[in-house]
Amino acid sequence: MGLNNLRPPTGMKHPKKRIGRGQGSGNGKTAGRGHKGAKSRSGFKFKRGFEGGQMPLHRRVPKRGFHNPFRVEYEVVNLDMLGVKFDAGTTVTPDLLRERGLVARGKQRIKVLGRGEVGKALTVHAHKFSGTAAQKIAAAGGATEQLP
Repeated sequence: MGLNNLRPPTGMKHPKKRIGRGQGSGNGKTAGRGHKGAKSRSGFKFKRGFEGGQMPLHRRVPKRGFHNPFRVEYEVVNLDMLGVKFDAGTTVTPDLLRERGLVARGKQRIKVLGRGEVGKALTVHAHKFSGTAAQKIAAAGGATEQLP
């Protein structure tokens, strides 16, 4: 076996179909384009989304609602989960939250919400905190640091 005798599998390569090269080729005369109509003419191009005169999908489907392109998505973590997963005195960072499986890998920003109790002094680094979450962390002897 060498590079000089490598061959593609049989049936993988086949000659290009030569269209419009006379009746004997089997693809002469109309050259597979059928008879008459726009599609048989040279230079014909469909418009984007054209459906043969039928009302195109992008015009049939009703427009609804509003999509805010500037919306900022946050992955949420509640205090009760922080209390379960971390020991007292731990510095909780977004990377540590991803490592422990509290936050999905794809999401970038993290918000801490105030459900449950912490019961431990934790230093929490996150992009946003709800008011009650910040109060409860401070009451438990911990600290919050907001990331940019």
